[in-house]
Amino acid sequence: MGCFSIKCGLLAGSVFGAVIAILGGILIPVGDMIIERTVKKEAVIEPGTTAYDNWAASEIAIYRQFWFFDVKNPQQVVQEGAFPEVQEKGPYTYKTRYLPKANVTFNPNNTASFVLPIGAIFEPSMSVGQEEDTVTSLNLAVAGAYSLLPPASHILLDMVINSTNSSLFQHRTVKELLWGYHDPILKDTIGLFSPYNGTIDGPYNVFTGKDDISKVSVIDRWRGETKLSFWNDTYCDMINGTDGSSFAPFMDKDVPIYFFSSDICRSVSANYEATMNLKGIEVYRYSLLPSTLASPVENPDNKCFCRNYETTKNCTLAGALDISSCRPIVISLPHFLHGSEYLREVVLGLHPDEEHHKTFLDVEPITGFTLNFAKRIQINMMYGPAKHITVLNKVKDHTVLPLAWMNETATLDDKTADMFKRELLSRLDMLEIVQQVLLIAGVIIFLVCLIAFFCVRRKSKANLG
Repeated sequence: MGCFSIKCGLLAGSVFGAVIAILGGILIPVGDMIIERTVKKEAVIEPGTTAYDNWAASEIAIYRQFWFFDVKNPQQVVQEGAFPEVQEKGPYTYKTRYLPKANVTFNPNNTASFVLPIGAIFEPSMSVGQEEDTVTSLNLAVAGAYSLLPPASHILLDMVINSTNSSLFQHRTVKELLWGYHDPILKDTIGLFSPYNGTIDGPYNVFTGKDDISKVSVIDRWRGETKLSFWNDTYCDMINGTDGSSFAPFMDKDVPIYFFSSDICRSVSANYEATMNLKGIEVYRYSLLPSTLASPVENPDNKCFCRNYETTKNCTLAGALDISSCRPIVISLPHFLHGSEYLREVVLGLHPDEEHHKTFLDVEPITGFTLNFAKRIQINMMYGPAKHITVLNKVKDHTVLPLAWMNETATLDDKTADMFKRELLSRLDMLEIVQQVLLIAGVIIFLVCLIAFFCVRRKSKANLG
């Protein structure tokens, strides 16, 4: 009778183990469904969700660091036609995007509209000097007028340059170059980012993801339009993706991400590069491909971005994008990273470095939140030979001269990282642990009880024999 009870107990134990193992197995897809449902719910941009709290606030500090290219031989360039030699000077750091989104409105078509207030606060502790530091740089008015005016106007332009005692180069403070100064030629305030403080970017219209989570944060309209008007081409005028601050959850590393930047007046894509560890959080690093600013010869999709056949050498020049239809500048990656060798041959002192000059985003793949990024852009202007302009008549060829490069960067702080791990990752880890413990424990109990059952039964038969 006792042996019978032991066998029954062992059989019951096997069944119990099997049930636990099955429960653990069932929890895997059920748990994944719960996780997916929870994440998708929290990723929707609407009051009360995690996504909304991150989206609407401005708690994460965003900085813009500027490095200026100080021209060391301005007289030789003007008088002898020498190649300009530059020396990097910086960083000069400003806290930006510290103001929350304004005029937030939720629309019936599951979009949210808003504007981004713009401001900059100088951070001396993160800078090599003061805003009053001087830089020898290209004369913005002279270079701008040269690019915009037809050759027939060059004689008149030369008269204005001479009458205002202006030249191809000028000495300006960091503050003046960035935020503006009164120019004697234009008789107006000009600067690389003038006007800036007190202005806005937008308005933007983005999808909330409430009806389709795959569209969350995707830009529907910018400045009231679904496409740009800078490039006169359907492809180049597309507004693709988000603003880069977040993407749809459950990211696939094999699928590129798309984002629009008003700073460069176009959309770009980034590809998965590597899986990184950011303060204990696994993130996917995405970076721009060299083909982003490649010449149309290498990347035919960029043909519509080539606007000037003369200055781009019949659209064979890579690494510099003329955005004069949007802003009177040429943009590139810092030090002409991924650009044609010619760009660095006619400007001396440039040293591109992939690690320090590339643009990247670190995105948490489950939520789609960007937790760390570095958007690096170089601001250039172009000048060239002009026989009727005194300060340019010694210049031998068109030159894209770097003025400054910018690193707009932000990363989550330790407090936010701990909260992120506690609120999301720890729960995911706990669920995974429970699944594995139940599965493993169930299998062990099932096997131990089953083996013991057969051993007891064999012993029982031997005793009866």
